[in-house]
Amino acid sequence: MPAETLTSAAEDAAASASSAKRAAKAAVADALERGQEGLSEAMEMAERNIREAAKRIEKAVREGVETVKAQTGPYRESAGQQLDEAQKYIVERVKERPLTATLAGLGVGLLLGLLLANRSGK
Repeated sequence: MPAETLTSAAEDAAASASSAKRAAKAAVADALERGQEGLSEAMEMAERNIREAAKRIEKAVREGVETVKAQTGPYRESAGQQLDEAQKYIVERVKERPLTATLAGLGVGLLLGLLLANRSGK
């Protein structure tokens, strides 16, 4: 009988081990599945947060550009008027003294040419 008891105990131990192994596999599979679900949820939340942040940044940039446009509007108009006045002044001076204007233009051109030639030679 002791041999039968030993065999029976061994069979019970093997059945318990097998049952424990199945339970462990099931627990690991369940934990893995919960981990994957948690990761998926975290990724979805991160994507939502990134999209929302991108929208906020885009809105802030758009508002900043509009503010800069609004602030620079008067300066653009003023600069345009000043350029028109400068052009009229130059045209009047050239009409008054065409020879002087031509010589001045040639002198400036010559100086620029010399400066650029020296720069490219280095």
